[in-house]
Amino acid sequence: MRALSIAATGMLAQQTNVEVIANNLANMNTTGYKEQRAEFQDLLYQNIMQVGAQSSDTGTVVPSGIQLGAGVRTAAVYRVTGQGDLKTTQNPYDLAINGAGYFHITMPDGTDSYTRAGNFALSPQGQLVTQDGYTVAPGIAIPANATAVTINAQGQVQASIPGQTAPQTVGQLELVRFPNEAGLQALGDNLYKETASSGSPQSGVPGSTGYGTIQQGYLETSNVNAVDEITSLITAQRAYEMNSKVISAADEMLSETAKLGG
Repeated sequence: MRALSIAATGMLAQQTNVEVIANNLANMNTTGYKEQRAEFQDLLYQNIMQVGAQSSDTGTVVPSGIQLGAGVRTAAVYRVTGQGDLKTTQNPYDLAINGAGYFHITMPDGTDSYTRAGNFALSPQGQLVTQDGYTVAPGIAIPANATAVTINAQGQVQASIPGQTAPQTVGQLELVRFPNEAGLQALGDNLYKETASSGSPQSGVPGSTGYGTIQQGYLETSNVNAVDEITSLITAQRAYEMNSKVISAADEMLSETAKLGG
């Protein structure tokens, strides 16, 4: 009774689907979060009658054959990297990327990571850091006596110093792009890491060709669409129920077969 194992793979696939949807809904208010989508593939087929096999000695062939599938499996959990909405915060160290690119973060062990979450702050030494205290590359120090900090669309950081008429340029932010953003490895804490699938990082100045611009005083919200997620959740739930009914039907059929043997 193949239906038992086939329906079981369907239930497992829909369980994974619901877990992905649940994670999307849980991160609806996570800064810079990118929604995920579960993708599935059918399993190997058993050829009861080979497609294209000869059906007579005169050369006629079977037009469709008999192929019985073995079920479904999860092939990937794809990250949708579309732009999220920009929400104003009035915080000078909140930065949103409007367009393509990631902020470059230097981890405590010296390795590199990347993020779309621009809810930054200042360290005790005056450096621009993430909420976990990780340095925003290339390492920008804000003078302690600065009265105002301005970051323009091209990522140039300027500080107003008492006694100086013109603002002082204290650093330049860069953005990083990847050939395949979906191939980045999620580390948690809104951070991603380069992998063989993502390709090598390509740095550029915000606002240049192919790179987004910096919006000071804004944060990028998650790109999760609540209506779409709830609709997907209902669909996954119904698919799970239908697969469970297949298992119940197959069990009843086996039970009837067992009665014949008695």
